[in-house]
Amino acid sequence: MKKDIEIPEVKGVYVAAVREKHAEYQTMDWNAYIINDTDTALEMVLLVTRGYTELDTTSTMRHSIKVLPAKSFAKIEFLQEDVLKLNNEFAVTYFADNKMFERTYVFEQNTIAEKDVKALPVMIQKGILAS
Repeated sequence: MKKDIEIPEVKGVYVAAVREKHAEYQTMDWNAYIINDTDTALEMVLLVTRGYTELDTTSTMRHSIKVLPAKSFAKIEFLQEDVLKLNNEFAVTYFADNKMFERTYVFEQNTIAEKDVKALPVMIQKGILAS
């Protein structure tokens, strides 16, 4: 029964947008990262991403990471300038301590901007955390 399924609260795992220089094209690009600020490795991390508004929707993208070690991060995807005007949703599911965790992070439309960057957990770069 649904009431018997326990999905624990996600703590110490974040999705961030980071502005960084592209080595080959020498452009400043936004990239999405997953950050593990816990003391436990995350296993079988599944990420489903999409951008949307009432009028527009992007393709759904799926990503997986076998293991994301404790106190580490991994790049999810490049965020094109065109999708920054949309709501950007990142549904994250993973296993840790033999339990399944799930959370959806959202960057509201037009909230990814250089003026809003702050220090991020684990990463040296500054960026914006999704809510």
